[in-house]
Amino acid sequence: MKRSLFSGIIAVAILVLMTGCGKLPQTQIDAAKAAVEAAKTAQADIYAPAEFTQLQDSLNAALAEVEVQNSKFFKSFGDVTAKLEALVPTATTVTETAGVKKEEVRVKTEALIAEVNALVEENKGLITKAPKGKEGAAALEEIKNEMTVIETAMAEAATIFANGEFMAAHDKVMAVKENATNINTELKEAIAKVTRR
Repeated sequence: MKRSLFSGIIAVAILVLMTGCGKLPQTQIDAAKAAVEAAKTAQADIYAPAEFTQLQDSLNAALAEVEVQNSKFFKSFGDVTAKLEALVPTATTVTETAGVKKEEVRVKTEALIAEVNALVEENKGLITKAPKGKEGAAALEEIKNEMTVIETAMAEAATIFANGEFMAAHDKVMAVKENATNINTELKEAIAKVTRR
């Protein structure tokens, strides 16, 4: 009697244990997905791309593991539940990292915009001092056209920056800076040649 009662208790305990481990961790799945989505909303994919990719890969791997366990007759979600739970604080860290990096890019881009705007103004001044002979006139006309393109691009970059897309603004201004610097060098060399004569 005691033996069969003991066996019955063990059987119930095993069944409870198996049922407990076999329950789909939907709450943890939802929390992990929400945390990763929050990181993406914070633009972690732009400002902390390596960390975000790793986070996304971890979520995908955990969800794949959930599917594998779900297809089994005796399901065991213990390990994958722990992985899903660990994703939430990791996602928070990635979100915070993205915030710090975004602010760094904002500050850097703001300084870069000011630098390129100053370069554009300097170039405008140099255009007035540049030689205007036959060859010079055609070259100056081309430079003026390039300067119009640069100023348009800088206005677009300022709008992008104002919209909080600091990385996109940074990339645009960097491309403009190279062009503006080349014009600056070209104008200074042309003026120096005339001065040396």
